Amino acid sequence: MALNVTQKLIKDHLVSGEMKPGEEIGLKIDQTLTQDATGTMVMLELEAMGLNYAKTEASAQYVDHNLIQVDSKNPDDHLFLQSATRRFGLYYSRPGNGVSHPVHMQRLAKPGKTLLGSDSHTCANGCMGMLAMGAGGIDVAMAIAGEPFYVKMPKVWGIKLTGELPEWVGAKDVILELLRRYDVKGGVGTVIEYYGPGLKSLDAMDRHVIANMGAELGATGTVFPSDGEIKRFLKDQGREDDWMKLVADRGADYDLHEEINLSEIEPMVAKPSSPGNVVPVKEIAGEPIYQSYLGSSANPGFRDFAIASEIVKGKHIADGVSFDINPTSRQMLMDLVKEGHIANLLQSGARLHQAGCNGCIGMGQAPATGRNSLRTTPRNFPGRSGTKEDSVFLCGPETAAASALTGKITDPRTLNMKYPKVKNPKNSTIDDQLLDKPLSPEDAKNVELYKGPNIASIPEMDVLPDELTLPILLKMGDNISTDEILAGGARVLPFRSNLPEISKFTFEIIDDTYYQRGMATRNKGGHAVVGGFNYGQGSSREHAALAPRYLGLRVALVKDFARIHWQNLVNFGVLPLTFASEEDYNKLEQGDVLQFKDLRDKIKQSNEFSVRVEDKNVDIKVKHALSPRQIDIMLQGGLINWVKNRQNSTI
Repeated sequence: MALNVTQKLIKDHLVSGEMKPGEEIGLKIDQTLTQDATGTMVMLELEAMGLNYAKTEASAQYVDHNLIQVDSKNPDDHLFLQSATRRFGLYYSRPGNGVSHPVHMQRLAKPGKTLLGSDSHTCANGCMGMLAMGAGGIDVAMAIAGEPFYVKMPKVWGIKLTGELPEWVGAKDVILELLRRYDVKGGVGTVIEYYGPGLKSLDAMDRHVIANMGAELGATGTVFPSDGEIKRFLKDQGREDDWMKLVADRGADYDLHEEINLSEIEPMVAKPSSPGNVVPVKEIAGEPIYQSYLGSSANPGFRDFAIASEIVKGKHIADGVSFDINPTSRQMLMDLVKEGHIANLLQSGARLHQAGCNGCIGMGQAPATGRNSLRTTPRNFPGRSGTKEDSVFLCGPETAAASALTGKITDPRTLNMKYPKVKNPKNSTIDDQLLDKPLSPEDAKNVELYKGPNIASIPEMDVLPDELTLPILLKMGDNISTDEILAGGARVLPFRSNLPEISKFTFEIIDDTYYQRGMATRNKGGHAVVGGFNYGQGSSREHAALAPRYLGLRVALVKDFARIHWQNLVNFGVLPLTFASEEDYNKLEQGDVLQFKDLRDKIKQSNEFSVRVEDKNVDIKVKHALSPRQIDIMLQGGLINWVKNRQNSTI
């Protein structure tokens, strides 16, 4: 049977289940990636599991989100992470080394391998011929401990690329075009696989740009073949021996089909406040901007900065515009310096920031109130920038640079200049001195964990009760993101290892009374929330499940879920339910009370059952999509309890 690349990767790593779309499968994980906003919880989970040493081929902890040191919280947590990586046998990428995804691609990614990361944009490394997926932190902790990763077998969505990108158009415009066609739910339940003659014109970092924002389509992952271009990239990184050819068999087919003629792509922009709200730049040209922001994991390549450098070379940005340069790796920054591109950007009036996630996650570079921010970042969810009432547009580097010069959103094709062509440096800088290698198992066992005052253990969680009477504390609409459930940014992320403190920010963007009202239900049986389509889209942060659970959330009832958040809810004992009939969503109001009886037996016996709405004399049908394994996890109150009970049963 002819197989596509995705099917080959899954088949080679399948440890349980069948490769039938929708069925739960277990996959062996070769590599893991954690970042500091989620990694502290992962390290605490490894400690709770009693892990001696990582059982993966390579696991890396990156410090890229929480770089601002306004007090001792972040540096204390960095020391904790460094001690944990030494204790458990992980790589440690120090602050300033760069964003996890491009650094992992440069130093550790290998074709033919699986990669699981506690960051939703882990899928970016699918550009290397890997099956790279985002997940909640506890799933990554399990993978580090040698356990399979469980996921529903995806459909494979084949996207044939033809033609070649025209001048003034980049890889970011390709993925924005796909979002224009299919919106933020278009890839749910799929792995997107790119193939076709158009690949020849896309280098490895171009593919990274496209793979990165597969997360915005809701896809399980994005896969590119490992071809001659990936061999070239690895050779450039001094890692040619890590290359293997991995392409689709002749005659391989796909479950879903699409075609993009690269020659027909034009500059695109996603308007506020969704990555799926995409139009051609020319349609909104002339909108004034306060900020133009260049960088992030969604545009991390040398070319992304170099093309902007050449556009602004010898010119000055418009008055009143903040042109923010966000380098994505230390290696890349050194190359940009050597080639003179940083000097070009600085002389234009740009502001240079350290290599890291920075403004992409709301850690600095927040826009002014009521002003437009144009960014090459992957997301523009409400408030994600750090400004509550923000107005963020997403674009490629050509559009960002052109707009910085004019002070308004500008189609770069309208600039009165010749298109500047740039090439990757002949010999890229290779520098891994800020990437600490794992200790040996013998040395690792002698390391003690450093815990600063901001580290708090995860509270114990009770089992799922047989009866629940739950007030609906919030009723929400469609596309609620994890940024809205629990924001990032400089106010919130420093408390990522302190659940009681970080929970105070839960749902504050939607309803700033939720924390107090949730706390009032904690010891009274808890509460429920109701939502629409694509609930929990965006970041993989498990805090968006863990913090509401800490405040008493027992049931989330919605029209449908984003994959990673659904899995995080299960992992922390929050029952994720969907309406059997979407019309029943309209029957519920905030303040209604849901009554569940014989709940434990009901979820075991059927995936559909009735729930009583008190005082309305109404029953509504609800469904769950839990596998038998997940039902067991749910009954025990979450994955931590499940692991502990399994370990105790073997003693």
